[in-house]
Amino acid sequence: MGLLKEFREFAVKGNVVDMAVGVIIGAAFGSIVTSLVNDVVMPPIGMVVSNVNFADRAIVLRPADEVNKKPAVVIGYGKFINTVINFMIVAAVIFLVIKQINRLKREGPPPSPTTRECPHCLSSIPMKASRCAHCTAEVQPVA
Repeated sequence: MGLLKEFREFAVKGNVVDMAVGVIIGAAFGSIVTSLVNDVVMPPIGMVVSNVNFADRAIVLRPADEVNKKPAVVIGYGKFINTVINFMIVAAVIFLVIKQINRLKREGPPPSPTTRECPHCLSSIPMKASRCAHCTAEVQPVA
């Protein structure tokens, strides 16, 4: 019974739920970026470089053998190029999002101090004080 209660407490903590939401949104965003790269970005690039469909580009190491039913062995560098472009787009978007979050989190300049040290007894006194409350020494007020 205690293990189940501990698991329930763990599962409903804010951080775990936030992480789960982030993973789900990340997966959905990944599929959107994949579609963007495969369906929008790569066709014009392929057209510019003489009607090449990068997804189909590969180096055949061994052709398929129909008699022995062995599949072809290929290095699919076109799919790799698409994946690298996917990564670059996701990285750029994440960079921009984190940059905006950090910009919003920035704090203003620190507040100006309201106290200073007495030069005689080193106790803390108000900035505008002309006499130290601890040692009664006269001090120059700071405007």
